[in-house]
Amino acid sequence: MHLPAKIIAIAILCAGFSAPVAAEIARDDRLYFSWDGYRIAHYRSPPNARAEGGKRVDTAGVLERLQQEPRPVLLDVQPVGWQDGIFLITQPRLHLPGSIWLPNVGLGEPNERLERYFRTHLLEATNGDLQRPIIVYCTADCWMSWNAVKRASNWGFENLYWYAEGTDGWREAGLALTAGSPVPLPAEN
Repeated sequence: MHLPAKIIAIAILCAGFSAPVAAEIARDDRLYFSWDGYRIAHYRSPPNARAEGGKRVDTAGVLERLQQEPRPVLLDVQPVGWQDGIFLITQPRLHLPGSIWLPNVGLGEPNERLERYFRTHLLEATNGDLQRPIIVYCTADCWMSWNAVKRASNWGFENLYWYAEGTDGWREAGLALTAGSPVPLPAEN
């Protein structure tokens, strides 16, 4: 059964999307989103929607913002495998210099522990300043950074930038990447 695009767009609006984003998503991938508007499947595909609660920036935009004060927090959300709260790193992660790496926080439906890890470290990185600029990225064609921007916006962070090209775009521009280590996930109590 095929539903008319208008009905699908209304359903997506009711599911937690703004009208412009709902209209973009209604054209594609509408089945890969949760009711509250997070991408929950097929994370590795070209993001076709604007970042809810943030502004999309390209490499030049990231470089420009890095020259401004206060300097933005660079947040790498590249996912990795994990088991029992331990990140399973099989190869070095190269990311933008000065970044904080919080793996897997861009999942569409994170568990309470992962969500607390994200929120705690985001508040720490910004010194609790909800106006502090934050640039969120992972690799190109990954919805994890899109989800992370949306979630941070829902927590009240207001100066969010989504660098959708991520480390791939940085590398293609001939800019240096540095090896990173994830911020450890605290043990469960």
